[in-house]
Amino acid sequence: MLKSVRIVVIFFCFMGFLFVRFRESELFYDPLNSFFKGYYQNAALPEMDMVKWYVDIALRYGLQMILSLLILGMTFMEKGIIKFAAMFYIIVFVFLLVVLVFLVNSYEIGDANGVFYARRFLIQPLLIFILLPAFFYYRKVNT
Repeated sequence: MLKSVRIVVIFFCFMGFLFVRFRESELFYDPLNSFFKGYYQNAALPEMDMVKWYVDIALRYGLQMILSLLILGMTFMEKGIIKFAAMFYIIVFVFLLVVLVFLVNSYEIGDANGVFYARRFLIQPLLIFILLPAFFYYRKVNT
């Protein structure tokens, strides 16, 4: 594949991250957005439709996973890296979703930080910024 095409695809994937971030309130149901923007340290969680919230978190994570895998695919062009990254994304999703469900169900006033960070890892594309340099290093060491 032409290098210029790969660069354009990577650029549009990063633009996709920005689009999701700036349109998140219109695209996804997340009542915790406004909760965490206010004074939440001594407040109870807002009333939420839990099933809809978990589904929207899963959809957002899936969308960002696809964009991330496209970036990794266009950057490295190796099936092994893509397979490993996909499995890593799935394992991290399952783990973090279990942690989030536990934290939300056992939430007590003043325990917002755990919910905040578990949710943050699920809704933000942080893993690409960990995996991209890790795979560059892996490639450097193994060539």
